[in-house]
Amino acid sequence: MKTITAKQLKNEERNWYIIDAQGLTLWRLSVKIATILKGKNKVSFTPHIDNGDYVIVLNAWKIEVTWNKLEAKKYYTHSHFMGGLKEIVLSKLLSKKPTEALKKSISWMLPKNKLRRKMLDRLKLVEGSEHTYSAQKPELITL
Repeated sequence: MKTITAKQLKNEERNWYIIDAQGLTLWRLSVKIATILKGKNKVSFTPHIDNGDYVIVLNAWKIEVTWNKLEAKKYYTHSHFMGGLKEIVLSKLLSKKPTEALKKSISWMLPKNKLRRKMLDRLKLVEGSEHTYSAQKPELITL
């Protein structure tokens, strides 16, 4: 018996989806978006091929978190110099860069290889409730 694997098609059509993030939990929303970006919701899913779809997230700054994560969850960056470790709490990150927390959580769920950047390029985070991608005729997903 032969194993059949999918090949990357040159002219493959990718669907566009809209998700309204208002009132949704950060990690549950991130899992759903990462699944669509990877293409795991399609029948033709193959791990080494990028066949995911585009995702537009409206109201990306109105996400919710459970428990006390607004004050307890910390994001770390390091400059690779002595004493270069910086940390920022989730509440401050949401006030400085409203969409960055959602983008980071989705990025951590994507594969750690060359495909990650291409998948993240198909993620469109919008702070408001209006978007400029109406020509692509996106479908609304309710969670």
